[in-house]
Amino acid sequence: MISDKIREALNGQINMEFNASYIYLGMSTWCERHAFKGSALWLRMQSSEEQAHGMKLHHFLLARDCDVELNQIGKPPACYESLLDVFEKAYEHEQRVSESIDAIYKLAFDEKAFAALVELQWFLTEQVSEEQVCREIVKQLRMVKDDPSAVLDLDRELSTRATAA
Repeated sequence: MISDKIREALNGQINMEFNASYIYLGMSTWCERHAFKGSALWLRMQSSEEQAHGMKLHHFLLARDCDVELNQIGKPPACYESLLDVFEKAYEHEQRVSESIDAIYKLAFDEKAFAALVELQWFLTEQVSEEQVCREIVKQLRMVKDDPSAVLDLDRELSTRATAA
């Protein structure tokens, strides 16, 4: 049995994951419109991953015979200053997601909700990877600054990573 507190927190995380999917889709749209096709592809794949993360929690709650509450998702940002700005925002968002998952994990730990702990362990590990990848992209974009050819090389590299994933 999952407590109401944990159920509410997991429902909040489901909505956070679906919102992240929408944010990444918006970032992808901006990249596509600004001829960063590799980044657009990478971000669309991230959008799909976030959707899958939400569904993983969705299925978990249903398997535990809990109600799933889907909330309205707001319009994602549509304007960014640069490709660096896109990935800085993505990195900041991943940090917020990590904080949220950490808080839910602590709640589940305190309540000895062992099934939730096992489910959330996967998310903890996933977030380490999500943050690392975004952080590395940000570092690379900061390194090349405004060198157009270097930015385009990184954009092409993101396309390769996306298709390899």
